[in-house]
Amino acid sequence: MSEDKVCVVIGASHAGVNLAFNLRKEGWEGKIIVFDKDSNLPYHRPPLSKKYLELEDSIQNNLLKPEESYIKDNIDLKLGVSVVSINTDEQFVSLEDTSVQAYDKLVFATGARAFIPQIQGIQEAKNVFCLRNADDVAGIRDAFTTSITKKVVVIGGGYIGLETAASLKKLGADVTVLEREERILARVTTPYLSEFFNELHKANGVSIFTNKNVTEISNTNAVLCDDGSSYEADIIIVGVGIIVNTELAEQIGLKIENGICVNTRTETSQKDIYAIGDCTYHYNSIYDRFVRLESVQNAVDQSKVAAKNICNKEATYETIPWFWSDQYDVKLQIVGLVNGFDDKVVRIEGDKKFSIWYFKGKKLLAVDSINNAKSYVLGTKYIKTKAEIDKIELVNPASDLKSVVVIHQD
Repeated sequence: MSEDKVCVVIGASHAGVNLAFNLRKEGWEGKIIVFDKDSNLPYHRPPLSKKYLELEDSIQNNLLKPEESYIKDNIDLKLGVSVVSINTDEQFVSLEDTSVQAYDKLVFATGARAFIPQIQGIQEAKNVFCLRNADDVAGIRDAFTTSITKKVVVIGGGYIGLETAASLKKLGADVTVLEREERILARVTTPYLSEFFNELHKANGVSIFTNKNVTEISNTNAVLCDDGSSYEADIIIVGVGIIVNTELAEQIGLKIENGICVNTRTETSQKDIYAIGDCTYHYNSIYDRFVRLESVQNAVDQSKVAAKNICNKEATYETIPWFWSDQYDVKLQIVGLVNGFDDKVVRIEGDKKFSIWYFKGKKLLAVDSINNAKSYVLGTKYIKTKAEIDKIELVNPASDLKSVVVIHQD
């Protein structure tokens, strides 16, 4: 492979960084240049709402790769630099300082940013934070340190909001979570799991209120809702969703639909341009539908596929999605996608130890595991092998999970 070829990666995310190193593994001999507007050396994002926020760890202890690894593999990191436009005819990107960089292959690993809702007074309010990067965490830490009453209002009862609530509660904050829907986690899981986490947070002293539509933040930093209720806050955390970073992709006419559309080779609608990670809308053959996933697993796996294809080695993306969340003494591990399920089996094996198995007819779609790694591991295996599960045996905690598979006699 020619040494004068250039691969430009937009985004030093999990996807972008892994793509760069995978390119070297696959034999790419040309230049690899990674641009990112974040000036920090690329770091792991999941701990932002956990260990980083709890003051137990630092960004520098959780780098994706040490700085010397980039030097060793001749990967050129351009940090604190934004790509502002792309010329696909002449194949170059323009940077904010008006300089340009030519490319032969271009990869979007642009991820997503926090969605800021239209709430009156939110722009003027003090100590309002999202939680997407290291600077956000630093801001929250500083505000928390200087706060006297340490009253925190979290707007949004999704995983990020709940993880943030748990972390700040551990630090001694007075935490209130406001969720617009009828239940927390309404968009991502079933009522059973929502109720479990609702009770978990209440047991740990977090106040959770649902059906709360925030309309205003007052000049005294009170959070006001359309039902007339209000909540005092020293610190306000906004975790109500994300916006996929597709602006550059739209600018050059890539196909966009809930993200940058890619095929199973991670190729976009234009030649020599790829997309990976949170920003992609891709086909999942296991579930026979298009999905956009916000997970480290998806970012890492797509980066491997993209690297192979850029290096002219055939590879397709076919992976079972998985996710996780840590809150207090609870580890939630999720494998698969629950969309379309028509039956579920709850297997309770102890205090704060259970699993929920989701089915469409006889087909196992997904498993939610609470403090139960075995159900997560075997659930993954059963989805992958399309095993038929005896639901009666499954619900019985005395039965061995390895024996719940139906074996048909010829």
